[in-house]
Amino acid sequence: MIIFQYDHTFEGILSALFDAYSRKTFPDLLLPEKEPLPLFYDSVFHVVTDNKKAERVWTALKKKLSRGALSQLTYCWLSEKPEAPLLLFNYMRKIVIAPHSIETNFSDPDILAITQLGKKVSSEQHRVLQFMRFQKTYNGIYYGAMAPLYNVFPLTISHFQNRFSDQPWLIYDTKRKYGYYYDQNTVSEITFEFPEQSHFTTGKLNDSLLDKKEKLFQTLWKSYFDSICIKERLNPIKHKKDMPVRFWKYLTEKQ
Repeated sequence: MIIFQYDHTFEGILSALFDAYSRKTFPDLLLPEKEPLPLFYDSVFHVVTDNKKAERVWTALKKKLSRGALSQLTYCWLSEKPEAPLLLFNYMRKIVIAPHSIETNFSDPDILAITQLGKKVSSEQHRVLQFMRFQKTYNGIYYGAMAPLYNVFPLTISHFQNRFSDQPWLIYDTKRKYGYYYDQNTVSEITFEFPEQSHFTTGKLNDSLLDKKEKLFQTLWKSYFDSICIKERLNPIKHKKDMPVRFWKYLTEKQ
């Protein structure tokens, strides 16, 4: 068994592919640097992430893949699935050596797996955009929090920046303990010194942190939600399918 160890970054995978072709040796397993090695293996190669190498591989991929297929690579990486790094490596290797585009060859298990995983991540991205609810704080910042299945917050930044360009906002991933803050000019990735505080785990701000009118707006929103609901047409099964229960704790109208 041949093992490549890398720094657990997307650029590291691209560098690993470049090194594999340079060495003419391809890994059976890709492992992050800090992960323990299996009991039995033949050799270990330590990949050093090199942005120039990564850019050369990415340029080669762009010549073979459509814009949508390139996005699938990002989605797959953000899935955080343990099998994703080696899956991406094998997929990109096949794309590079193919004489023409094979991105729709779904009979290939790697291409099918990348596509299916990418669709799951994309769906989770859209759910975050649908179900994010902001709370206005006493200092005028709009705060929203969620714990998505996949690491999709990076995919939502442009939407929130365009949609709410005239107000400062902060979105926080309660599962991964990081977020993004927009100051009406730029977006910055942020973490907090004490992420165990209740609003960083539940997504709900304490009343002391809310704008004085926020509770009123929440009450009005819940009243509106109740008023447009036609009880005779309730379909709980479809409702839970369209609005998964795992998101309810973040929704004002479900409190």
